[in-house]
Amino acid sequence: MAAKLSGGGGGRFNVEQNSEINVTPFVDVMLVLLIIFMVAAPLASVSVEVALPPAVAKAAGNPPKPVYISIQKSGDIYLGDTKVDVATLGQDLTENIGKRDPTKERIFIRGDKEARYGTFMQVMNTLQDNGFYSVALVGADNS
Repeated sequence: MAAKLSGGGGGRFNVEQNSEINVTPFVDVMLVLLIIFMVAAPLASVSVEVALPPAVAKAAGNPPKPVYISIQKSGDIYLGDTKVDVATLGQDLTENIGKRDPTKERIFIRGDKEARYGTFMQVMNTLQDNGFYSVALVGADNS
């Protein structure tokens, strides 16, 4: 016994192609997820009122004097207000911070927007070669 699976004509096992997407399983999954989130959302909120005490923390000590390196568009490099050379920047910086740990010292770099990228990278490489890894770039506030 054989059953005809397709419309007119064709062979014994021809099946018409169905090009429509069956969205029923997708809708079922989405409805289940919706129900789960509707049940779980109220459980995630805290409804018990508690009078929390104020946090009293000791005032942090003044941070050490910040160290600024400025790069002008002409390529001149300044450590604070003193003009330095890239070759001696590491030694000058080590003398500037004194006995503080260079790996924990934050160095602020102020670079002119028209300064050469190569000069900036020389300064960055010099800092890394001398153990200064915490570097912050200073930008202008446009507000």
